[in-house]
Amino acid sequence: MFFKFKLPCKNSIEIISKICYHFLMNYNEEILNLLAENARLSVDDIAAMTKKSPEQVAQIIKQMEDDGIILKYAAIVNKEKLSDSKDKVSVQIQIQVTPERGHGFDKIADRIYRFPQVKSVYLMSGGYDFMVTIEGDSLKEVGLFVSEKLSTIEGVRSTKTSFVLKTYKENDVIYVEDEKDRREGAMA
Repeated sequence: MFFKFKLPCKNSIEIISKICYHFLMNYNEEILNLLAENARLSVDDIAAMTKKSPEQVAQIIKQMEDDGIILKYAAIVNKEKLSDSKDKVSVQIQIQVTPERGHGFDKIADRIYRFPQVKSVYLMSGGYDFMVTIEGDSLKEVGLFVSEKLSTIEGVRSTKTSFVLKTYKENDVIYVEDEKDRREGAMA
């Protein structure tokens, strides 16, 4: 059956397109939330949970991958439990910079995030401009990286380095195990 109707204004197609886009994004958000919680869910499991067909779910996931909404599927690893990573060092670095004319902070961020030691880079508000997380095999390696690579980038005015001593929670995952009070009669 074909319905014929007149659009009320020139922008009607654009408005309808935006409504469809927002509807699709809400539609995708449910799938994204499920994948964020457990990326190992199968398409069939997601379809059952969202009351959509497996074909619809697969198409939506593929579209989100193609659009760069889903960038990567990854395991969250508790590195403290790995025997070979006990000596690894994780560092948070606050960096003050002078933005470049015509490029702002982006050009400096680009130089920073290309180093393999850099795990994350955030543009921040407040007393510093970037928060950078790096990992290294030793304190010496991290110190050399900061002094010889990071602080020498054109535009970097100052750095402030803090070493991560212990991770309690990251990416919505609690790393510490609940310790039970084993005393007799203790209520937890």
